[in-house]
Amino acid sequence: MQFIVKYFLSFILFNFSFLLTTAQWYDPEKVNKKADEIYESAYEDAQAGKYPNAITKLNDALKIEPRFVDAYLSRAGIYANLKNYSFSVTDFESGLKLDSIYASSYLLPYSISLAGIGKFTEALKAVANFLQNKKLNEQSIKAATYRKKTYEFAVAQQNKIKDNTYLFSPINLGDSINSKSLEYFPSLSIDGKKIVFTRRENNDEDFYESTLQNDKWSAAKLLQGKVNTNLNEGAQNISQDGQLLVFTGCNYTGGQGSCDLYFSLKTKNGWSEPQNLGPTVNTDFWESSPSISPDKRAIYFASGRAGGFGGRDIWVTHLLPNGKWGNVENLGEAVNTIGDESCPFIHADNETLYFNSNGHQGYGMTDLFLSKKVSDSTWTVAQNLGYPINTIDDEGSLIVAADAKTAYYASDNYNSKGGLDIFSFTLRNDIKPTKTLWVKGKVFDKKSLQGLPSTLELIDIVSKKIINKIKTDEEGNYLATLPIGKNYLFNVNRKGYLFYNENFSLVTITDSIFTKDIPLQPIETGATIVLNNIFFDSKLFVLKPTSIIELDKVVQLLTDNPKLKIQISGHTDNIGKPKDNILLSNNRAKAVTNYLLQRGILATRVIAKGFSSTKPLADNKTELGKGMNRRTELSVVSN
Repeated sequence: MQFIVKYFLSFILFNFSFLLTTAQWYDPEKVNKKADEIYESAYEDAQAGKYPNAITKLNDALKIEPRFVDAYLSRAGIYANLKNYSFSVTDFESGLKLDSIYASSYLLPYSISLAGIGKFTEALKAVANFLQNKKLNEQSIKAATYRKKTYEFAVAQQNKIKDNTYLFSPINLGDSINSKSLEYFPSLSIDGKKIVFTRRENNDEDFYESTLQNDKWSAAKLLQGKVNTNLNEGAQNISQDGQLLVFTGCNYTGGQGSCDLYFSLKTKNGWSEPQNLGPTVNTDFWESSPSISPDKRAIYFASGRAGGFGGRDIWVTHLLPNGKWGNVENLGEAVNTIGDESCPFIHADNETLYFNSNGHQGYGMTDLFLSKKVSDSTWTVAQNLGYPINTIDDEGSLIVAADAKTAYYASDNYNSKGGLDIFSFTLRNDIKPTKTLWVKGKVFDKKSLQGLPSTLELIDIVSKKIINKIKTDEEGNYLATLPIGKNYLFNVNRKGYLFYNENFSLVTITDSIFTKDIPLQPIETGATIVLNNIFFDSKLFVLKPTSIIELDKVVQLLTDNPKLKIQISGHTDNIGKPKDNILLSNNRAKAVTNYLLQRGILATRVIAKGFSSTKPLADNKTELGKGMNRRTELSVVSN
């Protein structure tokens, strides 16, 4: 008569008892016959997946037989199967209280339900008691030992997490996005105002989008264009600027394998016909779950291809100068394991990677982790995101907005409207990425004001590393992301124009949006630009190392335009003696030209001249004005 639902079939395949503190009194054969008949009917409903009906009948059986131990234990199993672990724990404890010896075979599933509500210390005690039984079979010992290890990990994690004020409170995104169907794989634009996700209805997956308007999401609608088909597409990721969509397409004609990676471009008529990323990325194995880097120059994805560390690993491909995607690289053993890793998401800071794994130590099944990029080929050891973000159940994909605090993921653990829904929540401080500023603007001709399609480089001044390299659209519009807390150099090069270099400090900035329009000066006689990133110590004329980036841009300009002749002009404010200032401005101009000569530029192509304080750009009465007047300029002599 004992009733065991599917949730426990892998654990309770045996019947035993061991001494606790009381004698066993419960006998299933002596249960009230009417209650027993209702119980058997509940069993049939549970076997058919009709859990609400089964619970109702078990409630009726318990009204007739209040000390019906099997009814409590069986109802506990159904609640656990429904992930209602709180109710499950209550029923397990009722059964254990009535007859601890008879119910002792349920200590393992009881421990799992305890862990389901975060009571890991209690779960550890329960499974330890379970393992004390000398009559356990090998399968039970293996299952219990595995759970014991996860509970020990969970207890250790609780001791590591110092933020006692953190409140995990997922918010359902509402009826505009979630439905009775399954919604998952959320993807967000850089401004956080557009979400793209996968919805599964009648076994067909399609992409939907919604826009945030006055703090409310608009009614989700199908992506327009040719990206949605009657085939199986899912696991999409939209680029930060909203112009590129990369996704998984299965069983497409001409694919490399069963599931390949495809991309689609946003056009005036909707999303373009999907294109396969090609044989350097896709194989006859499984490729899925792509994530585009903020500069659109790398795609992270999961693949079951050969050459990895285990089942499915996370790989990356980089965009080549010819516009094709290069050979893939494995992210290495800090990220990948002998198990499965999937659902990578690279944050807008371009260094924090979130992913899921069942190979790293966790709370059970699949957990969410993060790893930080140290270099293009090195990552920090994976960090578990901790409970209650991770639970004893499977966790899927997670993304984090540019604000570095708001996360989105799919879950069926909370007030779901039907299976998987999309939720948002605030991240704990120790697992946040770097807050990212998004920069937008337009590159245009300074004289005609016409937009210019161009390439922008955003460079970390200290490390001299290119943080972001992006292309504008055909009208010259661009959108980029930059981690705050650093000083950056904005550089634009375009044939026929003087380069643009400007230094920006994001060390103290708190806003999330920064607008910068970039005028380019055509190369013509008399054209002048300020070299904003040529630096000297006060009253000295030795170039500081941070000047090298811009000096090399001048070298490149002269190399690309072999007929170009320029003048380097030094300028000062009006502080100090005029004779000293003219000497200082001359020496600073010469320091720049000497660097150019050392890099192979002919002396006949460069002139150095100091103007002291005779050509101010601003009033010398303010510190800001003085700073603008202390400058180095490049002027075109002839071309």
